[in-house]
Amino acid sequence: MIGNSSFKVGIYIRLSRDDGNIESDSIISQRSLLNQYIKENNYNLIDEYVDDGFTGTNFERPSFKRMIKDIESGKINMIITKDMSRLGRDYIGTGELIEKYFPNKNVRYIAINDGIDTFIDNTNNDIAPFKAIMNDMYAKDISKKVKTSLHSRMKEGLYVSGRCPFGYMKDPTNKNHLVVNKEQAETVKLIFDLALKGNTYHYIAQELTKRKIKTPASYYNYVWNTKCSTECISQEYGVWVDTTIKAILTNQIYVGDTVQGKTKKINYKLKKTIKNKPNDFIIVENTHEAIIDRDTFNYVQTLLPKNVKRPEKKRFYLLDGLLYCGDCKHRITIRYQTKTGRSYTTCDYYRTYSKYHVCTTHTNNYETLESVILDNIKEVCKNYLDRNKIKDSIGNIKFEDNTLKIKKQIESLELINNKLIETLDKNYMNMLKGIIDEEQYIRVSENLKQEIANNKSSIDNLKNENSESNKIDNRMIEKYINEFLSLENSTRELIINLVEKIYIYQDKTIDIIFTFKNVT
Repeated sequence: MIGNSSFKVGIYIRLSRDDGNIESDSIISQRSLLNQYIKENNYNLIDEYVDDGFTGTNFERPSFKRMIKDIESGKINMIITKDMSRLGRDYIGTGELIEKYFPNKNVRYIAINDGIDTFIDNTNNDIAPFKAIMNDMYAKDISKKVKTSLHSRMKEGLYVSGRCPFGYMKDPTNKNHLVVNKEQAETVKLIFDLALKGNTYHYIAQELTKRKIKTPASYYNYVWNTKCSTECISQEYGVWVDTTIKAILTNQIYVGDTVQGKTKKINYKLKKTIKNKPNDFIIVENTHEAIIDRDTFNYVQTLLPKNVKRPEKKRFYLLDGLLYCGDCKHRITIRYQTKTGRSYTTCDYYRTYSKYHVCTTHTNNYETLESVILDNIKEVCKNYLDRNKIKDSIGNIKFEDNTLKIKKQIESLELINNKLIETLDKNYMNMLKGIIDEEQYIRVSENLKQEIANNKSSIDNLKNENSESNKIDNRMIEKYINEFLSLENSTRELIINLVEKIYIYQDKTIDIIFTFKNVT
């Protein structure tokens, strides 16, 4: 062809993982076809752009981006691909390139097998948009088939994720089966042991870092980079963080169950994923060797809410983190008063929103409160061991069936929300009357709305609570009770293993929720 040598040609080659089993679409095959075409038409080949293993549903491909930069700089003015699907399978993006971008940059585009040449007026160019749509539909269909296949394999209990969870590795004889990684498994066991003692995520993370135990990230990095630098080796152990500890302690995979389908892609064109609801997780039990026994794992789950990091305090309080307001269900904090040399309790919610009268102080002398609570815990534990029915009232403490407790908590939260809504309405009227300005109204209203939303979420969780999940092995409970009764001074470890929450009401009534059934 006359003038063909004036074109500065770039050939674009792409192969996605979905196309990997098609021999005719291989990198070698595409390159051979394109080079032969250039030779036959006497074109001037300037550069080759290859994206191996990249999907055509988006244009976030390294070589494709390099090709666009070369077009912008004038290095090339002609693009040749085997067919349109190699350029892209997103019909909107591909259409923008062929119909707008290439013509605007005076770039000639040829798709050999589709007979498309943007510098020649032919019918194949007219149907290019329809071919782009067909390529997009093909990508969508492939995505559905891959997703269906993955879900099917997940439901069979086959492990299909790329990286193994910390503590496991892939079976050398079966890549879809997990086997225990002994070195990592010891760390997992240590984390659960520390959690059983009532330690916070933060404390466990610090302890593991102090002991120079490798983090999951540094462990994998160490394996991958066997020839790393001196600086890399010095960072071999890494620093453990709270989120990693929490992820391990809440991962059901350590009891031998395969848990998959926690996330999903927004659609087949985007890499971004969103979290699925726990009810949508795909869980298959007993698919591999457990690192943690099921009873221990379930028990640790009941301790986790009490093991969260609390603000650092100079003074240690045995019941810190266990005390809750019986009226509004928010936390009760313990504060030390320098003037009197005594510690006292106060409702966090009252302290934050005192002027809105959503709750009351719930002030108690902490030392007296702790003494009364410990005495009654001991009494309950003795009765539990003796297998005697606990009376409806012991001293100033009352005990109820767990179902009644949940009902009571729901009713209390609903009453609080009604008060908050009333306060919200009054706040609005105050703004209309000019008592407060709009900025004050917005600031306070946002806080109140957030509290209402949080309470609604708590109500939903209470309604959906499954009492079976909180059942604890009787032998374990008896072990903790015997240790608790044998000690002159109670330890926090034993307390949090026996007590779930302690509700304190304004009328001084105390409601203790144990981790075991206190009426037998």
